[in-house]
Amino acid sequence: MFILSEKRFLRPIFRAFMLAVIFSWMVLAVPATGVSADGITRVAVIPFQAIVPEDESAPVRCPVCGNLSSAGPITKDAEKILEERFTDKLRGVENIELVDMDKAAGVYQRIKAGSFRKPITQIITEAGGELLADVVVAGFLYRYRERIGYDYSAKRPASVAFEIHMISVTDGKTLWRGIFDKTQKSLMEDVFQAPSFFKGGAKWLTARELTQLGIDEVFSDFSGFEN
Repeated sequence: MFILSEKRFLRPIFRAFMLAVIFSWMVLAVPATGVSADGITRVAVIPFQAIVPEDESAPVRCPVCGNLSSAGPITKDAEKILEERFTDKLRGVENIELVDMDKAAGVYQRIKAGSFRKPITQIITEAGGELLADVVVAGFLYRYRERIGYDYSAKRPASVAFEIHMISVTDGKTLWRGIFDKTQKSLMEDVFQAPSFFKGGAKWLTARELTQLGIDEVFSDFSGFEN
């Protein structure tokens, strides 16, 4: 009688143990952060923003991570150039599905307009959730100063600074961050810039060309979302 009661007592414990084992396996089997169960990462690119300080000489703070960067003049709509260049680069990554750009912009702007007191990361993840995205890309332009002069003779070089975050919709953490801050210099001024100088065609770059160089440089350490 005691043995029978003991078996009945142990059955629920055994069931709970088996459920725990199955659940643990399911958790371990979930793909790496930023990857959907089907192996495709849905990425939403929200509108890149130009961050302009109140005082021209003051640094600017990244809205996502709080990182301080030097600021400067920004040509009108330059943030759109940065966004286009980065999105073009992103399209070349395997197993990525880009959410419709206009849809992503509309959803983000609507949620942002009604969330004045919410942290930007929360706004980003809410927008990403509504868009059924795994990752949201947020970019910030801090400086975009155009070159004055020509390819081989510049009175003032181009200068560009930006920061880009790829944020997990699941937990709001930054999966990848790219930072670029450069004012082109001649080899006479800074020999350590030689690799970038020759990569840019050994000439004085326009701000657009310097932006593309920056995108290529920061993207060189991005290996995808698979861990």
